[in-house]
Amino acid sequence: PPLKELNALTSKRSLTSDSAKDSSSSPLLSPTTTTFSMVLYNFKKIQTVPNGKELIDIILTRTQRKTPTVVHPGYAISRIRKFYMRKVKYTSQNCHDKLTAVIQDFPVLDEIHPFYADLMNVLYDKDHYKLALGQLSTARHLIDNIAKDYIRLLKFGDSLYRCKQLKRAALGRMMKLLKRNHTSLAYLEEVRQHLSRLPSIDPNTRTLLVCGYPNVGKSSFLNKITRANVDVQPYAFTTKSLFVGHMDYRYLRWQCIDTPGILDKPLEERNTIEMQSITALAHLRATVLYFIDISEQCGYTIEQQCNLFLSIKPLFQGKPLVVVMTKIDVTNPNDLEPEDQQRIQQLTADDDSVLLLTMSNLSEEGITAVKKAACDILLQQRTDQKLKGKNVEEVAQRINVAEPVKRDDLERPAVERPGGAEKEDRIARERLQEWEEQQKLFHDMDPDYVGIDRRRRFLLENPDWRFDNIPEIMDGKNVFDFWSEDIEEKMAALEREELVRLRRLETEIMERAERNAGFNLTEEQMDKLERIREKRHLIVQRSRTMRNNKNKVIPQKAGVNAKNFKDLEDHFYALGLDGDAIAKRVRSRSKSRSRARSVSSSRVGRKLTREEKSRERMLSKTPAPGSGMRDLGQVLRAEKLADRALKRLRKDGRRGTSDRHVFDEMPKHLFSGKMSAGTSTIGR
Repeated sequence: PPLKELNALTSKRSLTSDSAKDSSSSPLLSPTTTTFSMVLYNFKKIQTVPNGKELIDIILTRTQRKTPTVVHPGYAISRIRKFYMRKVKYTSQNCHDKLTAVIQDFPVLDEIHPFYADLMNVLYDKDHYKLALGQLSTARHLIDNIAKDYIRLLKFGDSLYRCKQLKRAALGRMMKLLKRNHTSLAYLEEVRQHLSRLPSIDPNTRTLLVCGYPNVGKSSFLNKITRANVDVQPYAFTTKSLFVGHMDYRYLRWQCIDTPGILDKPLEERNTIEMQSITALAHLRATVLYFIDISEQCGYTIEQQCNLFLSIKPLFQGKPLVVVMTKIDVTNPNDLEPEDQQRIQQLTADDDSVLLLTMSNLSEEGITAVKKAACDILLQQRTDQKLKGKNVEEVAQRINVAEPVKRDDLERPAVERPGGAEKEDRIARERLQEWEEQQKLFHDMDPDYVGIDRRRRFLLENPDWRFDNIPEIMDGKNVFDFWSEDIEEKMAALEREELVRLRRLETEIMERAERNAGFNLTEEQMDKLERIREKRHLIVQRSRTMRNNKNKVIPQKAGVNAKNFKDLEDHFYALGLDGDAIAKRVRSRSKSRSRARSVSSSRVGRKLTREEKSRERMLSKTPAPGSGMRDLGQVLRAEKLADRALKRLRKDGRRGTSDRHVFDEMPKHLFSGKMSAGTSTIGR
């Protein structure tokens, strides 16, 4: 049934009448002293459970998409049988996988920690929970059997129509089984949603468990000592489930659990909210903090709160216990009635290990003391249990304490410290004392603490001046009187002078080192050293010159290698030839090639023909880049427009303006072959 019906059932259930007669025999009231080494379950990883209709749609849609959809009556009968057998097998396997995933996601109550098992029993009733999972398991088994039966029948199908009808019957019976289990699927989905909202509680870690009547200050205490943010209201049963907060104490991680309020009534009459607190008290190894509101503003008297403590005292067995009197800002414990004081004292009289503390959430008085005491007694108990374990002796046998043995009788006195050590010891002691004071102020969280006063370390002519305030005016002058307008220029000049002095000092040091190093060198060696240094200097200079001239563009000088006709005539005369005639011949040929000499006299004063115009265009020179433009801005604008014109071509992947390739908008390899799902109704 859904969760709403389950809540009505669980409110009537709680415990059976037979087990309610003897509360001491109840598994919830029998305290757990055994450490369970079971795996904690992460309920937030459970996958969403689809309802019956959604599951049917998922399975049939996947079958339609993942299996062939086209079959013809002309096919061989063996091929038709295989076609429909494949659909039945795929649907059966898909149903099996989906139901298996749902069953395996939910925890098995016998394999998880008893705290979670009893908590799920309180919230959901484990009988209904197991029944829902069992129904899904049965449905999975029946679907597998249906698939086997119909595959056996399909092997004897003699026509396409018979095979198709067998396939429809098989899929129909499978889907009908899933539809019948829609209530179990809906119930498990609501359980999953509720499980995902449960807090992550580690039953084996260090835990503080806060319990008591409603509205006694449990949630406020949790908000004070942890980073939790539990809702706090001035009425009872604000907290309806378990809330967890985490804190750090002694460099260890702790969890603090806020439980719903408990009323003093028989166990079988307690509702689901109260049973969550009972489950936590029964199964968690933790320090129990029992809160008592001594102001009685919670609506319950001190006598009622003490009676509740006595009724649930069997759950505290084997656990550290702290009784906390809250709201002491309203009522002082010394102002209580003698009867009430005696009742509270009687709670701790039987057991010396039970602590009685006071605190106030409003004024925060005693909160730190309660937290420290609860954590310390739990740490002590866990340490004692480990020492009583079986592994202690094995570990102790592996421990070897090394003791030094005197090797001889020779006396080796201590080395005396050099002089001045007393002063160093005194400074070290002062620094250590200063550090200890700082740590103490830091741990006590003194609001007046502002840090270490470093003025005590000033080295002044008179130590009494260290803590004096720096005056704004001294000897009739202040800081601005020492300001100069050309202070930056002076500082720059001072830096330049300092740089010159440093270079001079470096040179002197190098010369001194060379002179010292040359004491053992002869004159020939010194001469060779000078030549090596000079050659090294020349190599460095040549390298720098080549590096600077490596990428330099050398302009071409016009007329460097040009030769005139006079040189040509002299050259031919030297060879014994007539240089004048040869020079005239060369001049006439060069003139006839030029365009100015090639224009005939008949062209002067008349229009050019079409052939002459085309020849003129062919002989025209290519204009230089930027020619015909007014300025640089016009050149840049023209380049930008040209680039914009080519943008569309680049977008289409064109190789240039002359690329006119027409791309195929429907390539055959993408628009041919088997038809997609839904294009044919044959064989469905």
